[in-house]
Amino acid sequence: MAKIADQYFVLDPWKIIEDGFDPSYSQVAESIFSLGNEYMGVRGYFEEGTTSESLLGSYFNGIYENTKSTYTGYKGVVTEPHFMVNAVDWLYTRLSIEGEQLDINVSTIEKFRRELDLKTGVLTRSFTWILASGKRIKISMQRFLHMERAEYGYQVIQLVPENFSGVISATLGLDFNTIHAGRDVAYWQEQKKGFTEQGASILSQTISSEQRVYSGFELEINQDVVMNKLEQPQFIGYEMTLNLSEGQETTVKKMVTNVVEKKITESVESLWSRGEKVLALQKGLGYEKALLEQKTFWDYVWANFDIQIEGDDKNQQGIRYCIFQLQQTYHGQDPTNNIGAKGLTGEAYGGHAFWDTETCCLPYYLFNNPKAARNLLEFRYNTLEQAKVRARDLDCPGACYPIATLNGKEACDLWQHASTQFQPSTGVAYGIWHYVHLTEDKEFLYGHGAEMLIEISRFLAARGDWSPEGDFGFFGVMGPDEFQVMVNHNGYTNYMAQQTFDYTVEVLCELQRLAPTMYDLLQEKTGVSDDELNNWQKCSEKTVILQEKTGLFEQHDGYFKLPHIDIHSIPVEEFPLYNHWSYDRIYRNDMIKQPDVLMFQFLYNQRFTSEEKRVNYEFYEPRTIHESSLSPSIHSILAAEIGRHEEAFDFFGFATRMDLDNYNRNTNEGLHTTSIAAAWVNIVYGFGGLRSDGPMLLFNPSIPQSWDSYTFRVEYKQAVIEIKVTSEKVAFQVVNNHSVEITIYDQVYEIGTDIFTLTIPEKWRTE
Repeated sequence: MAKIADQYFVLDPWKIIEDGFDPSYSQVAESIFSLGNEYMGVRGYFEEGTTSESLLGSYFNGIYENTKSTYTGYKGVVTEPHFMVNAVDWLYTRLSIEGEQLDINVSTIEKFRRELDLKTGVLTRSFTWILASGKRIKISMQRFLHMERAEYGYQVIQLVPENFSGVISATLGLDFNTIHAGRDVAYWQEQKKGFTEQGASILSQTISSEQRVYSGFELEINQDVVMNKLEQPQFIGYEMTLNLSEGQETTVKKMVTNVVEKKITESVESLWSRGEKVLALQKGLGYEKALLEQKTFWDYVWANFDIQIEGDDKNQQGIRYCIFQLQQTYHGQDPTNNIGAKGLTGEAYGGHAFWDTETCCLPYYLFNNPKAARNLLEFRYNTLEQAKVRARDLDCPGACYPIATLNGKEACDLWQHASTQFQPSTGVAYGIWHYVHLTEDKEFLYGHGAEMLIEISRFLAARGDWSPEGDFGFFGVMGPDEFQVMVNHNGYTNYMAQQTFDYTVEVLCELQRLAPTMYDLLQEKTGVSDDELNNWQKCSEKTVILQEKTGLFEQHDGYFKLPHIDIHSIPVEEFPLYNHWSYDRIYRNDMIKQPDVLMFQFLYNQRFTSEEKRVNYEFYEPRTIHESSLSPSIHSILAAEIGRHEEAFDFFGFATRMDLDNYNRNTNEGLHTTSIAAAWVNIVYGFGGLRSDGPMLLFNPSIPQSWDSYTFRVEYKQAVIEIKVTSEKVAFQVVNNHSVEITIYDQVYEIGTDIFTLTIPEKWRTE
């Protein structure tokens, strides 16, 4: 896979530790030490400023800017993309002593250490600053984002002079002069600002999207100090002189409230007033109580969602980091939020959500936080009208969900992706099915879910077409494998559309039978007719699925006739190929970017025989170069299922540490959030052998040879099931006073509060 670990951080089961500062690794570390709480995120940049390479990033979920593309004159090509915009630097700090300003890149520093405590979500950085005069001062800085009171952020600065008494000049403030990476533009216009006795506030608005952010802070300092007000364009804060006594600690606590307005529904004065009230509540809460609430939140997470691995320190740290970042990125606070491919950790991919949300991220929430899973789907319902507009742009009725979006509109201006990839739409339909299949939430299904299914099926029926032979399928499309463009009868696209048609018809027939009044209301709202249902059924029955007698699926019509390329002959220096090959060269052979056929065999796993999965894995795996970070996890899961345990572990090798070890050499741009979700899926579906697409949960656990044991939990039908796997045995137990039927190694068992143990069958042993 041409991916090599670059292990930089200290191994620790509960912390991410940087021991010593390496300027060449500064931006990677900024990504790794990113904090978030779904509502807002902040990279691990140095708040005191630095001349080293840095991406100062502060983001809010759903706050974006628009940009203009060159007008092409072609209908359906996006001309106004949007992107997550860099926002207020609420950590802004500057420190100087005797005219010498702190800059870790050039200042003399000793004992640099940075720790992210996964148990509390607190990021701590400490070091000793040695001035030109020989004076030494120990500095510690902490920050955290409140996981439940999402508007609240906290910063603590602790100063201890080691060999002198004197003064230090400090400036603390709020800065909207944040430059968006790669654009060299600040996208904010100041609307209002003002001071309080020991605080300040500022409200700014984005230039074109006209969204607003209020940011305010209050200071607590353990000494009396004169604070001088400081105002500059897009900036407000204080300059102060702090008295330092040798060996004594001076502490500055900065409590920050950030309130966003995604849709302008109130005046500047109204938002200002609302922000000031929230800031007053934060001050009343106090720092210590906020920190206690933070610890309580994470105690719950680790008591319920942890995966414990014995015998593999690297992957233990790795999977806990993945779970930590998943919780930071999204935990179901707000149905108008979604999961960006980089979360809230960087500006690559524009902060956009892709089809990965429903196919790779949703399972984590389905089995840990079903309410959050529903909210992810509610985001799609909240943007249904934008999906309808996109369908009309493509000359179709119904709803076409965008390949990349923050606000529901298509943000991708590359026509070959935005106009030919329909896995977001079928992914939403799959997500609805998967969620309802596991939760039995018919209230959601009969309301928002059914309406989305109708509009998606309308689009698919119109975008698909009929061959002269009377077969239905999709022409001129691109599947998940983005190295094949404008193909006909892509296997993934056709198969997923077929399943969407079937599920939509099934749901509407069920609704007619069980809740006719609700069906009448839905029919009145959407205009769905019996003729449409009959047409969708016909489309499904006539959908082309290209499969040989051996069980091998053809990825698309003509794929088997493409020139073959030995992917192992490509020099490692030529990766990533997008940067080293001409664009059209990538499309002229049978090389695959990421799983296509194997992807739909994973999603609807139990509908295929073991032989079908084996044949397709053996054919497509040697042709796949894994340019997508999601790809190896899917291969690992299927490899484990067909008994290729060594290959499964090899593919898993960088799943949990994709970013910690900078495998793709681009962690500096932000974390691979959806790949982080795939790492969880890799352990639970791969080694745990979980399958969730059948009539009940199925488990076929195996264990990597190098592991002594691993333990994980899943929630299913209100039962929280704990599974522990060792080299010889597997143990199941429901830990919350429920019982549930599940399938283990092809046998149905009822699992309750007593530990149920089985010996691992020979087939699933990895020795």
